[in-house]
Amino acid sequence: MRLHSLARTGVKVSPLCLGTMMFGEFGNRDHDDSIRIIHAALDAGINFIDTADVYSRGESEIIVGKALAGKERSKVVLATKVHAPMSDDPNEQGNSRRWIIAECENSLRRLGTDYIDLYQIHRPDESTDIDETLGALSDLVRAGKVRYIGSSTFPAEQIVEAQWVAERRGHQRFVTEQPPYSLLVRGIERDVLPTAQKYAMGVIPWSPLAGGWLSGRFGRAKENTSSRSKRLPERYDVTTPQNKQKLAVVDQLDALASEAGLTLIELALAFVLVHPAISSVIIGPRTMEQLESQLSAPEIHLEDALLDRIDEIVEPGTNVNARDGGWSPSVLANPRHRRRH
Repeated sequence: MRLHSLARTGVKVSPLCLGTMMFGEFGNRDHDDSIRIIHAALDAGINFIDTADVYSRGESEIIVGKALAGKERSKVVLATKVHAPMSDDPNEQGNSRRWIIAECENSLRRLGTDYIDLYQIHRPDESTDIDETLGALSDLVRAGKVRYIGSSTFPAEQIVEAQWVAERRGHQRFVTEQPPYSLLVRGIERDVLPTAQKYAMGVIPWSPLAGGWLSGRFGRAKENTSSRSKRLPERYDVTTPQNKQKLAVVDQLDALASEAGLTLIELALAFVLVHPAISSVIIGPRTMEQLESQLSAPEIHLEDALLDRIDEIVEPGTNVNARDGGWSPSVLANPRHRRRH
């Protein structure tokens, strides 16, 4: 694969990044099979792997560590994340100095490595000053345990705040942002992507297949069911108006892909990769078949006429279902934060 620059770090990464959320209890429970998929991705030219502490409560990191044990560590750009709860203890979560430094050590142990190439804050934490978060991450960089730092699913205003605080306080700055981005979730085109470009940040989107909606499983004359419909009905229950609209859009996109001689998966991944802000797109296969169905995407060129037709189906800068944005501030999620008592 032709490598892309990761922001202005000088690091070169493959256009596809292997996401490992589906390795472990949450997805593929067979460690040996998961390791085979990781090795196949590396053999195909992928040199960028992304995981997180919270994926199957550390199990994904352990699987990645096993897979890389017999490989040349310097050939792999390894990313992981911190923020989500790892237990019922309220101090084993969030973006505090106390937790970031402790959990970095835990991730290093699970991954079987002495450094992390890209350590990312998985979500904003409104209870923690970004100055504290960046200070802790900077100490990890100076200690040689982390090479670069990044954010994930930060809104544009918090990306800007983090950049300003880093400059004024002399901290390491976020060099990447990892947002949700797909044919169905285009909201970041309005603000996050231009902001990332302004600050020369690399962008490594997650869920380019919109949580499976663009995998070919959904659409006309298909079962249209998901194991996540009960757990996340606002995103997967096809009886809701928002998700009925998603089904209608998926049908149009699927027809467009067929007309162009592509699979829907190829169209979805190629669409994300065509944006100039994108450094690498995260794919998250659970099986070898799923991995193989996505490897062709970097070689696909989408003509302007096809992109124009996509824009007619899904307006640029919009999410078909507003619930797919990945994070909401507390002033929206909790009514008490916007009502005087």
